[in-house]
Amino acid sequence: METRNLIGYQYSKGGKAFHAVNPATGAEIKTEFNAASTADADKAMQLAAEAFETYSLTDPKTKAAFLRSIAAEINNIGDALIEQAMAESGLPAARLLGERGRTTGQLNMYAGFIEEGSWVEAVIDTAIPDRQPLPRADIRKMMVPVGPAVVFGASNFPLAFSVAGGDTCSALAAGCPVIVKAHPAHPGTSALVAEAIKKAAEANGLPQGVFSILYDDGYTVGEALVKHPHTKIVTFTGSFKGGMALVKMAQERDEPIPVFAEMGSINPIVLLPKALDNRTQELANLAAAITNNAGQFCTQPGLLLAIRSAGLDKFKAALAAAITAIDSSTMLTPGICANFNKLSTGMLADKAVSVIAKSDKLDTSKENQGIPLVTAISAAAFLADDKFKEEVFGPYTMLVVADDEAQLEAVVNSLQGQLTASVMAEKEELAQYKNITNKLAKISGRVILNGPPTGVEVGNAIQHGGPYPSTSDSRFTSVGTGAIKRFVRPVCWQNWENDLLPDELKDGNPLNIWRLVNGEMAK
Repeated sequence: METRNLIGYQYSKGGKAFHAVNPATGAEIKTEFNAASTADADKAMQLAAEAFETYSLTDPKTKAAFLRSIAAEINNIGDALIEQAMAESGLPAARLLGERGRTTGQLNMYAGFIEEGSWVEAVIDTAIPDRQPLPRADIRKMMVPVGPAVVFGASNFPLAFSVAGGDTCSALAAGCPVIVKAHPAHPGTSALVAEAIKKAAEANGLPQGVFSILYDDGYTVGEALVKHPHTKIVTFTGSFKGGMALVKMAQERDEPIPVFAEMGSINPIVLLPKALDNRTQELANLAAAITNNAGQFCTQPGLLLAIRSAGLDKFKAALAAAITAIDSSTMLTPGICANFNKLSTGMLADKAVSVIAKSDKLDTSKENQGIPLVTAISAAAFLADDKFKEEVFGPYTMLVVADDEAQLEAVVNSLQGQLTASVMAEKEELAQYKNITNKLAKISGRVILNGPPTGVEVGNAIQHGGPYPSTSDSRFTSVGTGAIKRFVRPVCWQNWENDLLPDELKDGNPLNIWRLVNGEMAK
C-alpha cells in the first residue's frame, strides 16, 4: 500500500513515520504511513478551493453518480477492507460488515436525495409590480454549498464516520470539496476507502481537489486545516476536549467558521416503576446496549435512573446476571482502553459508588480488553458531585437510585445536553411522570420510548445531535439526510432574468423539483 495522498495533493513522504497498532495483539501493523506537513495541508486546501469553483455548480445527476460510484468502489474492495479494519480497530467482522453496508447505503440514499432536489429549499416570490403602496420585486431563494469542508475521521466508526462516512457523504452531496484528516488508529482502512473515492471521482470527470486525505498521528495537520483561510466548515466526532479545541481554534480565525462537533453523551435511561415490575427480564437486556463492541458507541447508555423499589431490586439482579455472562471485548486503541480503566477505576474509588456486577470473563489471549462493569450510587451522592455525570467511554454504566419521584426529577434536571434520552415505561404511568419526560426532550436530540439508544437509523427523520456539551450546535444532525444542512447557506436572487437563474429557481423548473412558489408547493 502506498504511503501517500490518494487523490488531490500527492504529499511528501518525508514526514514522521508512524504505524497503526492491532489493539487485540498490541503489535504494530507493518504498513508505514508518513505524517503530512503544514505545506501539504496548504496545497490540499488550495486544490479544494479551485475545485469548489466548478464542483459547487455540478448538476445533481453527476453528483449522484459520483456518490453511487463511491459506494460501488467500496464494495469492490471486498474482504480486504473488512480484514484491514478488523486488524486496526479490534472490531468483529459482523460489526464491520454492517458498518460497510451503512456506509454504502447512506451514499446511495444521498444520491437519490440530491436528485429529488427538495434539500435546496427553493422559495419563489414572483413580482407584483402593481402592489400598493409599493411594488414587490421578483425574489427567489435557495440553499448553496458553503465551500471546502474539513472532516476529522472518528475512531469508533472506521467506515461509517470516517473517510467516506456521513460527514464526507453529505458534504459532497451539497457540493463541497472534502479534505479528510484520517484517524491515526486506522490509516490503512482510510487509505483503501480513499482509493475508492479517487476512482469514483476520476470516473465521473470531477476536478482533482474534490477530495483529499492527509495523515498525521498528532495535531499539526489538523490545526493547519482548521486555520486555513480556504476552510469553510469543520466536522468532528470524538472527545469533548478535542471538539472544543477545534471550536476555539475556528472562532479565533480572522474569519470564524462553524465546527460541528459531536463530543460525547451519557444517554440516560429512565426506568419507571411499573415497567420495572412488569418487564424485569426484558429491561435486563439493556446489558447488550451497555457492552456491545465494548460499549464504544456515542449512544451507549452510560446512566440508568430509577426509584428505589422491589421491582428495581429484581432488575438489578437480572442485570447483574446478564453482565457477568458477557465476555470482555477488545477496545479500539490502547489509549482508549487505558482511559476507560482510569475513569472506571476512579468511579469505584469513591465510597459512594458500589458494584452491581463486573464480568469475570476476561479474554487473556488478547490485549486492551474492556471488562463490562455496572455500578450504583444514591441520587443524593450523584447530585453532590458533577464528576459522576462525566462519560466513561466503554462497557460501563451507572445506576442512580432515587428515594422518590421528586428526587428522580432532580437528577434529570441536573443533567446537561445529551444525544439521546430514553424512558422505559408502561403507557399508563407516563402521564404521572410528564415533568420528567418533558425535561428529557429539552436536554436531548432524540427521545426514545421503550428501546435502547444504540442503533441510529440513517433516514430522513433522524436527529443525531443534541444540546451542548453533546454537540457544539444542537440545531443540526450528523446522521441522515438532514446532515446536508451543515454544508449549505441560503442565497437570494432578486430581479434576475429567468435564463440567468439557477435551474432550481427558473420558471419551467427544468429539474422538476418541489418549490414553494408564492406560498404554495409546486413543481
